[in-house]
Amino acid sequence: MHIAEGFLPPAHAIGWTVVAAPFVVHGARAVVKEVREHPESTLLLGAAGAFTFVLSAIKLPSVTGSSSHPTGTGVGAVLFRPPVMALLGTVVLLFQALLLAHGGLTTLGANAVAFAVVGPWAGYGAYRLARAAGAGLLPAVFVAVALADLATYVTTSVQLALAFPDASTGLVGALGKFLGVFAVTQVPLAIGEGLLGVLLFRVLTANARPELERLGVLQPTVAPGGAA
Repeated sequence: MHIAEGFLPPAHAIGWTVVAAPFVVHGARAVVKEVREHPESTLLLGAAGAFTFVLSAIKLPSVTGSSSHPTGTGVGAVLFRPPVMALLGTVVLLFQALLLAHGGLTTLGANAVAFAVVGPWAGYGAYRLARAAGAGLLPAVFVAVALADLATYVTTSVQLALAFPDASTGLVGALGKFLGVFAVTQVPLAIGEGLLGVLLFRVLTANARPELERLGVLQPTVAPGGAA
């Protein structure tokens, strides 16, 4: 997820930045609209961003000198939809690059595509499909959070394979190698992150139900007389 500063060839770094830019701009507009129309959601927005920052800052060693991280973007995608996470996730990556030396400024665009765009959209898509299939909130949240994590690392593997194809097996061989490197730690991390997301939503359901109802995550409670 955190491709290091200067690791990508300049053309790739610029290209991924161009891809990420419209999503981040759209996300900024979505955040401004959310705060303007629903000022009470500011606290939950901040909590979603902080959750993503703290969780994705946890650095766990993988193999061959690489590292793996939880992402934390699936929770925000379920709460506020993926466009909001495009901005929040990019801001998180920027602060991590500046303060923690995770990732970098030249690779910010590539990291944003994987972390703040593809991950949230994959997680949210899985959430909507699970809900449409009749799954309850918590199982759908587990699938969303876990898949957002995995999709981020699959995208990072594709980015690295495109930049550094294998000399003999090309793009496919390089992709297999990068996926294999990350899978050792990322699959159990995704499962653990999914379980953490379930625990978080249990807390939110008990303590922030009105906000979850407004966001469409929960159906409004219907009183015995029929009024919501």
